[in-house]
Amino acid sequence: MNTQQISVDFPADILLALNETENQLIQRIKLALAVQLYKAQKLTVGKAAQIAGLSRLQFETALAEQEIPLSNLTADEVLDDISKLQ
Repeated sequence: MNTQQISVDFPADILLALNETENQLIQRIKLALAVQLYKAQKLTVGKAAQIAGLSRLQFETALAEQEIPLSNLTADEVLDDISKLQ
């Protein structure tokens, strides 16, 4: 997989303030970005999981922990789909 590196500047003491390592902060940022892009329907679950550096199952678990639904279908849309299949 080809990757693109993006650099973001932070205050020098941010890691100390967060009590995190650089790798922990990077992982947190990647997950937050992936979740936001998924919620905005810019990325599929699979692509968002790639950005987060997680397996699809791990990313879906992270979404569930944040109470973010895996589907954007409404109840009416689901019922409509069911009636079409019958």
